Amino acid sequence: MTSIESKFKALGTDNAPGQEVRSTAGDVSRLMVGEPIHGTFVDFSHGDVDAFVPTPGAFERFQDGVEAGGRQAYTEYRGSATIRDEVAARLATFTGASVSSEDGLIITPGTQGALFLAMASVIAADDKVAIVQPDYFANRKIVEFLGGRILPVQLDYFTSEGRAGFDVEQLREAFDAGAKVLVFSNPNNPTGAVYSSKEIHEIAQVAGEYGATVVVDQLYSRLLYSDAEYTHLRAQDVDGEHVVTIMGPSKTESLSGYRLGVAFGSKHIISRMEKLQAIVSLRAPGYSQAVLRTWFNEPMGWMAERIRLHESIRDDLLRIFREARLNVRKPQAGSYLFPQLPALRVRTLDFVRLLRLQADVTVTPGSEFSPHTAGSIRLNFSQDPVAAAAAARRIVEMTSRYQT
Repeated sequence: MTSIESKFKALGTDNAPGQEVRSTAGDVSRLMVGEPIHGTFVDFSHGDVDAFVPTPGAFERFQDGVEAGGRQAYTEYRGSATIRDEVAARLATFTGASVSSEDGLIITPGTQGALFLAMASVIAADDKVAIVQPDYFANRKIVEFLGGRILPVQLDYFTSEGRAGFDVEQLREAFDAGAKVLVFSNPNNPTGAVYSSKEIHEIAQVAGEYGATVVVDQLYSRLLYSDAEYTHLRAQDVDGEHVVTIMGPSKTESLSGYRLGVAFGSKHIISRMEKLQAIVSLRAPGYSQAVLRTWFNEPMGWMAERIRLHESIRDDLLRIFREARLNVRKPQAGSYLFPQLPALRVRTLDFVRLLRLQADVTVTPGSEFSPHTAGSIRLNFSQDPVAAAAAARRIVEMTSRYQT
């Protein structure tokens, strides 16, 4: 196998969220136990934008972009200047630190695009990178694709109350071993854990000591539940030229189809990201950029109601899983549950396929988020509440069916 072939093989996207191929790969018919327990099909690998519709006015703003023609279609590579002005002001208010719309912010094709551009701007071959585990599935795959070397920092998310379970001493050890970059999500994807103010302060302090760069994905930082408090890393005592924050409206606001993300912070890293974007995608979708005018500009009470509905679904699913004695942390934010499965007679990857074939449920295997969480599954519970609860009960029945 050539080096380029091995590089792409290592990406292993067959089981990544949203990849339907994972549901049919491999023959598991010989492993089946019992009759199918069919119900309304629920795809927990991503949110349901029919159950939770996009921000009011989003399509109308997109239409405005289309009608603007070339002026909107061919913006600067980092995005429309007027839209960047609006977004920068709102993000500054939200995060508690200034944002330069001129040279400190870039609009990207989704937050996934922002993540790749940011990491590719600070990681070279053989660079050591501190990666929180479990965390967003693309983090470690991007590091490996770029030829970097991962130094894991384990998140003790099950035993931590009021914090994410971040071990700052592990981070210090990673920096001592040569890591120059830390990548993590807050709220954590897949567990929904929110870093405490103490944990964020420790990250800022230690990263500052070592002159390290931090890329923080804050995609779900608006979808906070009643028991959660949020601390923005960029508003701490930290060198702004070493921090890039990534956000976007694709999840909480159900605007994923418009492919919009935003990265802001370090001017020299944003400059690198623009150069890279210029040869990868040129710009975020031109017409779609206009949809960002609705971001942080929703009707009064709209966000509070969205949070309330998600919190209700979260609590229903938590009750179902805990009554079945499945170990699962209560998410403080976002729309993910990450239950730990009991010991099964089949591999977790096979169980994931069996769930789809026998129970009409798609989930993401925990191995996508860390090697040490292979016995877990991730569910995006941004779904129709009745269908989600019924699907959770089918998961419970399947775990009982295949338990050792």
